[in-house]
Amino acid sequence: MGSRVSDRVGAIAESATLAVDAKAKALKAAGRPVIGFGAGEPDFPTPGYIVDAAIQAAKEPKNHRYTPVGGLPELRAAVAAKTLRDSGYAVDAGQVLITNGGKQAVYNAFATLLDPGDEVLVIAPYWTTYPEAIQLAGGVMVVVATDETTGYLATVDQLEAARTPRTKVLLFVSPSNPTGAVYPGAEVEAIGRWAVQHDLFVVTDEIYEHLTYDGIQNVSIASAVPELGDKVVVLNGVAKTYAMTGWRVGWMIAAPDLIKAASNLQSHATSNVANVSQMAALAAVSGDLAAVDEMRTAFDRRRKLIVGLLNDIPGIVCPTPGGAFYVYPQVKGLIGRPIGGRTAANSAELAALILDEAEVAAVPGEAFGTPGYLRFSYALADADITEGIGRIAKLVAGG
Repeated sequence: MGSRVSDRVGAIAESATLAVDAKAKALKAAGRPVIGFGAGEPDFPTPGYIVDAAIQAAKEPKNHRYTPVGGLPELRAAVAAKTLRDSGYAVDAGQVLITNGGKQAVYNAFATLLDPGDEVLVIAPYWTTYPEAIQLAGGVMVVVATDETTGYLATVDQLEAARTPRTKVLLFVSPSNPTGAVYPGAEVEAIGRWAVQHDLFVVTDEIYEHLTYDGIQNVSIASAVPELGDKVVVLNGVAKTYAMTGWRVGWMIAAPDLIKAASNLQSHATSNVANVSQMAALAAVSGDLAAVDEMRTAFDRRRKLIVGLLNDIPGIVCPTPGGAFYVYPQVKGLIGRPIGGRTAANSAELAALILDEAEVAAVPGEAFGTPGYLRFSYALADADITEGIGRIAKLVAGG
């Protein structure tokens, strides 16, 4: 008799970012003064007007019933309008599928596009969920590696070197999780034109679209390269822009045939997204961007703070990110040397050592396909950033 768990599901790795966050929270609950840099979520409350819309929605009996799998018609229309407003990309409401968070949009997209053996070009470092979603769909991830020397940006030449006759999809993410890298407009256009030239689908994850700094403007590949036509799939959601990670509302925007297929899949997986959450999302995307403007100001301050503190630690090289709310320092100088009476052989062991000895939680680069790095979220209070990185500095200085 074989394993009790199917090979397909048994091969899935637990989300490393959620695992680190869970461990940090468990230690905190046990009374330890842990500072967690693991979670990818804003530390701000959801804006009041959005919460109020949800409260009102909960009181209306129509929201206590099943609604269309693809999403409430008014929310689909509002997402289409928001996409034109923010990205300059014109779509119909029928091209929008409302999903249970951005993760379901990712899963739906790859399940809809991939047959067994189809290859997806994935630029590393990459978010931990992408490889699992691709593998579950039967696809093959082909990694295009980048590092801090290029600001974690891939070139058309690198993508072309990785392309084979089996390549079907390019996954494009800007701003990036985990690096915070943002592709300049000219490079977005060049990559989009290359995808058109080779008749590839482009899946573009734009969840961090509004979190950019230093005057950098995020450019959507869908609007920058209209020639992509029906071969572009946009993934997005309210989680990061409106501090709504727990509300679980994302969306997938694609050609009608892809949306129909993905909706069929979702009809069996989850049915509609919770109506109260959809109404909260409607208030969010229909409103202005004042909430994210306030968050961006705080994140920008914290970004500069954490980059400076990390770069002051010998053995750490921390580029300044252009977007999102993560830094992704290279920490190879701390590997293979005594720290706190122990020696880490890799960045996973280093992260464990730092958690044990300094009670600071960060996610190791192994989770993102590039060992030798750590990801720190700076979506936490300034005082916690100063205290947490200070503990690491003290630990490293002690040898």
